[in-house]
Order: sequence, then structure tokens, then C-alpha cells
Amino acid sequence: STSHPRRMSTVAMVAPALAAAGAAQARPSYPASRLPRRPGVAPARLRRAASSAGPSRISASAADDAIPEPAGGSEGTDESTSTARIPTYHLHEECDSFDVIVVGAGHAGCEAALAASRRGARTLLLTLSLDRIAWQPCNPAVGGPAKSQLVHEVDALGGEIGKMADKCYLQKRVLNASRGPAVWALRAQTDKWEYSREMRARLEREPLLSLREGMATELIVGDNDDVRGVRTFFGMTFTAPAVVLTTGTFMSGQIWVGRKTLAAGRAGEAPSVGLTENLVDLGFETDRLKTGTPARVDSRTIDYTNLEEQLGDEDPRWFSFDESCHVERPQMACHLTRTTKETHQLIKDNLHETPTYGGWVGAKGPRYCPSIEDKIVRFADKESHQIFLEPEGRTCPEVYVQGFSTGLPERLQLALLRTLPGLENVKMLRPAYAVEYDFLPAYQCDSSLETKKIAGLFFSGQINGTTGYEEAAAQGLVAGANAAAVAFGNASVAPRLILPREGSYLGTLIDDLCTKDLREPYRMLTSRSEYRLVLRSDNADARLTPIGRRCGLVNDERWVAFEEKRNRADVELGRLRETRVKSDGALVAAAIAVTAAETDTATKKPSRDSFTLEELLRRPHVDYALLSKHGEAPASEMSRWERESVETRVKYAGFIKRQEAQVAKVMGKMSKPIPENVDYASITTLRMEAREKLAKMRPTTVGQASRIGGVTPADVSSLLVHLEVGARKVTRADARAAAKAERKELAEQEREAREALDVQSAETPSR
Repeated sequence: STSHPRRMSTVAMVAPALAAAGAAQARPSYPASRLPRRPGVAPARLRRAASSAGPSRISASAADDAIPEPAGGSEGTDESTSTARIPTYHLHEECDSFDVIVVGAGHAGCEAALAASRRGARTLLLTLSLDRIAWQPCNPAVGGPAKSQLVHEVDALGGEIGKMADKCYLQKRVLNASRGPAVWALRAQTDKWEYSREMRARLEREPLLSLREGMATELIVGDNDDVRGVRTFFGMTFTAPAVVLTTGTFMSGQIWVGRKTLAAGRAGEAPSVGLTENLVDLGFETDRLKTGTPARVDSRTIDYTNLEEQLGDEDPRWFSFDESCHVERPQMACHLTRTTKETHQLIKDNLHETPTYGGWVGAKGPRYCPSIEDKIVRFADKESHQIFLEPEGRTCPEVYVQGFSTGLPERLQLALLRTLPGLENVKMLRPAYAVEYDFLPAYQCDSSLETKKIAGLFFSGQINGTTGYEEAAAQGLVAGANAAAVAFGNASVAPRLILPREGSYLGTLIDDLCTKDLREPYRMLTSRSEYRLVLRSDNADARLTPIGRRCGLVNDERWVAFEEKRNRADVELGRLRETRVKSDGALVAAAIAVTAAETDTATKKPSRDSFTLEELLRRPHVDYALLSKHGEAPASEMSRWERESVETRVKYAGFIKRQEAQVAKVMGKMSKPIPENVDYASITTLRMEAREKLAKMRPTTVGQASRIGGVTPADVSSLLVHLEVGARKVTRADARAAAKAERKELAEQEREAREALDVQSAETPSR
């Protein structure tokens, strides 16, 4: 940059202003040692960049040097509270060439961009509106059954959605608390405006991440069917060897309110046009899906007098395993009302006015989040349905009417709202609407979310047919991490993030998407996982943080904290196994009494002279509180959540061991790889339907093949036999080739020996 006088003058003019700003307000600093990046990734990227792009790429150290230190040094700077924003690019750089481009800044896009940049990739996040980053256009809530497990897993891999929810929550509750820990589900109502602001600030603190407003309309594809970048509506071209599409509901989005329609991705925002046509031209299959959102009403016009109040948990739980993010804040109440006969009758009388029942929208909507008219029609025997009134922010009067989405005309919506108890005089601030949009069935992606047709192109979020912020964020992290791996091009330096179905809800989600030809919005459910007991929220970090570390997604500070936590748990489990207490002691008597009282059984005398603490803790209704009361408390540095996790491991040890054995058994057979060049049409032992489905979906493992609709267990057995026979043929062919090569080598050695003897004989003088 110093060789260019114009750039020198620009930097010279800006430098004093930056220095003055740094003196007036502390900026967070980013020393290289604190960059959350796997060691060794950046040098490989820089070597590649130096040979291909010259000075247009920026190194991690250069990014650090370009950010001024805060006044007084870096100590005492609070990154979470600082209002200073760091420029996401530098004046001396070319701003059109990147390692990874992410299109869309919803929940999938934000996680994708952060994951790619954490791995050391220079990343561009391209969005239609910088004012709607990580926006929550439907219910401003995070978590719920199965969704909370996804959030915990994303956090364990270094993601942000859990931290944002912990920081911006209005209320927290644990669902299914009366059941076992495998299905406990944390749910947080969040402040949608604060959430968006905080996520944007987090993106702007990432040194290798650039934000840009623009509409991507075309993919740039090379001669080898590899992506080279994107082109925007206004003609800008941005290049990168990896592109992640996270378009949400914006691709050819169409909003419906009754018979009225408007081209929009969501209320007040224009759709993305041109990209669908470009993808179709590239050979991708597209389809349409539908979702909707209810009206927003004015809290000041609701009569809460007779409504059931729903308070948050007094002792809130947390999504993030990073305890520095655990800061309690005042909680707000939600309220419960119900539909009435008048509600049902008004809907029945006007079903013909809705897009779905009127017949002018045929796209499938979410099965597990139906509109109020769907509930009335499908559950006609129900006299009433629950409706939740949930605040959308701390400083605004808007209330989200959960469970009341509708496609009725706006002129009928207010009358419909006023049939609900407590809302007789309510004022509507925003009408409900349905939105129809393009998606690409995710069987066109592999388990890394890279498309099978175009190398370096990834799909993530609602473009894959999912619904929900949590599902989108989870896919985004995987796609972004793998996009960075493609950009680096060296699997030993930047391995791909591939999560098996048996090891996480995230793996289950991606496996379902890639192996099932889904034609309705996909929502994660606990019932979708066969191994729920070993995929709990409390052990998400134990399962996934080491994987995230190997992939460069978990920084040093987080890794040290994880190892310390794991060591504390191991020490505590050892203490529980080794510490014995006498059966005539107070602790054993209390444990037996508690179990008898809670299970309504007679108190029995101990059958042994002593018990280990592990054996006592395994008994029903015996917990750490009882152990602590009798002087057997764990180490003081163990948090409540760590104690709870250890207690779960002890109580369910037998079940967990059994399920772990099932997982190992299944993985032994189902993880068998399927060669890419298998000709399914030639496997005559497969049924015709199975051949067609397998040829279309192209599974990579036997397990994936077994989960494809239309493939029976008999088909899987036939496929296994075919693979085994093929492997034997290959083995025999390899053996024959090796024997032939060995014979050839011996013959060559003999020939060379004879030639050497002939030469020696010719040189020896005759007598």
C-alpha cells in the first residue's frame, strides 16, 4: 500500500481520525494469540494467497496490526460492552476477492460467516439489508424441544446463537422438566431488536469478516463446474473459491394476506430475484414452500386481568457452556389465552378467503406449526386451542400472538383477534401474513452441505427446506466451516466438519436433509434421533468441542476451560466410585428413606456393610443436595451445571452404556462407504424403486442408503452383498496385479543379470 501515493494520502488523512477515536473511546484489541483459529491454518492460506492473489489478501497478523490498541493497553477492555465498531475491511485492500462468500445474513448466514472467518478465511457476508441482520421475523424465541439441543451443539462447536440468546433473553423456561434429562428443552423468549444489534456488533468485531449490502443474482461458475464467486443485481462481481447460499424465504418470495399478494421475502423487505433462475440453469431442482407469521398487537390494549400468567424459571439455565456469558437479567411474563366458539365460527365462515383453502397457494406449510385455520379444520373436535401472548422486546409494546398465524384478509384479522379473551379491545400493529418462497431439496447436497453439482457451492438454512432459527444456525456453522476447508484446499490443514448421525442432533438433521426427498418444511424433533439418551444437552460439549477444536472452530481460551471442566468431572466421578460410607451412617439412612418416601415403598435395611457414593447417587431421588447435607459435597469449583451433568451420568450409566453399545454396533455396519461410481441400475437384486431412489440420492454410506424412502431392509442387504462381492473382486484383481508386477520385476532382474554376465564375458580375455 505504501507504493501507491493515492492510497498513502488516504491512509494519512484517516490515521489521525482513527487515533483520536481510539483515544476518546476504547476499542477492543485483537492480538494474534487470541484469534479463534486453528494453529497452522493461516500460514497455509497465506502461502496460497501469496502465489495466487498477491497483495489483495490480508494476513491475520496484518489484520491485528491494522486495529489500533485501546487507550491504556488491552487490559480492562470489555468486548461485550464496548460500543466501538471495528472496520470490517481496510482502506488499502482490494475488496472484491475473498476466500468465502456468504449470501444472506440470517441465522444461517451469520453462523456460516463467523465459522469461516474463525478458521482463518477472509469472508464476505452479503445481505439485502444491514439493518436486518439475524432478524427474527416470526417468533422471537430460541430453543424448545430438540431445538435447544441444536443450540447447545452449535455453542459446543464455537457458534454464537446460544451466547446471543443468553445475552438478549426476556424470559427463560425449561420445557419437559418433569421428564428425563434427554428431553429437557430450554426455551428463551428474546428481544428481537437487541438480538439483531448484538449479532451485528459481533460480526463487526470479527477481523477477517466484511459486511456488504447487495443482492446476489448470479453465481460465477468455472469450466470444471466449480464456483468462482457471485454477481450482484447492480453488476458488482465478488470472487471466492467457496460460496454459501443462505437465502431464507427471500428467493422469489411472495407474501399473501387473503387474496392480496406482494413480492417480498418478509414484511417490508424486497425479495431476491434472479438467483432461482440461475440455479435452475445450472441444473438444480427447485420447489416452493410456505410459512406464515401471526399478527402483532399492542400490549397496552390487552386486558391481562383474567389471563393466565406464565413466569420464567426463577433459576434460569443457559444455552452456552461459556460461563462468562451467564449474566442474569430481569424476566418478563408471558400470558395464556384460548380460542372461543366465536373464533372458530369466524374462521369456518371465511375459509374461502385464505390462500390455502381458497386454492391460489399450493405450497406446503409447516406440519408442526400450523395456521389457526389448519387447527380448526384438522382438529374439529377441539373446542379450544391455546394462544400465547409473548413480548417482542423490553422497550416496545409489540406482542407476538403465538399459535394464531393466519392467511385471512387484513379486514377480518382484527375481528378475529377480538374474539380472544383479554383481547376484546386490542389494537393490531402488524397484520398476519403467509409467505411462499423457493427452496432446493437438500438431497442435492452431501453431508458437508456442499452441492453435488457445483464444487465449492454450499446451501444452508431454509433454502434446504428447514424451518426454524436453530436448524438454520446449525446448518450455517457446518456449511461455513466446510466452505473455509474448500478455500484452503488442504484437508490435512483444514479438515472438513462431517458429523455422523449417531453423534449429534446436528448430524441427524443433516443426514435427514441429505437422504430424504423432503417436500414440506423440516423441523427438528427429539423423536427424529434414535440415540437421544447419549445426545443430551449437558454433554454436547463433551461430544463436539474436541471436534470443533480439531477443525479450528474453538479458540484457546474456550479449549482450556473445556479441558478444566472435563478434568473436574473425571476427578469427581473417581471420588464417587472410591469413597465408601458405612451402612449404619446417617447418609445411607437418609438415602434409603428418601427413596422409600418418593416411591411409596417400605423402608428396608441395608443389605451390605458399606456403599460407594456412586451407588447412593444412582438411587432414585437421591441427589447432590443430599450428599452435601451429610458432608459429601463435591469440589467447590464445580458449578451447578457440572454437578448436574455428573449426576445424570451416574444415574443413567446402565442405559447410556447400553445405547453406546448400540451406536457402536450400528456404526460398524452402517458406516460402510459406498463408492461414488456404483451403477445401481446394474444391481439386479435391487427392486426397481430402490435403484431409482439410490441413483437419485447417491448416498455415501450404507446407513444413508437405509434411510432413503423406498429402500427396504431387503434392498440394503442386497446392496451390502453387492459391495462385499465387489470388494472381493477388487481384492482378487489387486492380488493378481501385484503378482503380475512381481513376476515382471523378477524377469527384469534376471534379464539385467544375464546382460551383466554377457558384458563380463566379453571383457574377459581368452586364454
